[in-house]
Amino acid sequence: MDLRQLIAALEAQIGNPRQGLPDEVFQFVSRLTPMVNVDLLVKNSENETLLTWRDDAYYGPGWHVPGGIVRFKEPLANRIEIVARKELGTSVTFDPAPLAVNELMAAGRDTRGHFISLLYACCLAGQPDPSLACRSDGPRNGEWAWHAVCPANLIGQHEVYRKYIG
Repeated sequence: MDLRQLIAALEAQIGNPRQGLPDEVFQFVSRLTPMVNVDLLVKNSENETLLTWRDDAYYGPGWHVPGGIVRFKEPLANRIEIVARKELGTSVTFDPAPLAVNELMAAGRDTRGHFISLLYACCLAGQPDPSLACRSDGPRNGEWAWHAVCPANLIGQHEVYRKYIG
């Protein structure tokens, strides 16, 4: 089989890339090209920042700015809204111009190792989902908490956001 045939066979297995890619394909693509993602900087009236806990093989454990990878031909506004609903349980309003654009690279890792990250200043349209609030016995994957200062255990990739967090 030549390369064109292999690519055709792969595309036949993927389905609609606008719906996301199968995990194995996504991991492969992330080793070939930078991913574009949106990150949501959410502040409250006390200037606290809403962060979510992440604990996975790539970045965690640690606090991070909620975010997500843009799908093929997906408007950025759509991904921002999906991230807000998925990670915070509510919608957001946001400035359409990114607050910051950063190139993030994970030294020593190729899979999910290179991102172009767009940071958006967001305001909650409602209260975050209380069932996802961080409990007193320590954070669990996917839980959120307000932070008056930037936590020491911010994930390394989000150190570029420390100056925005406080």
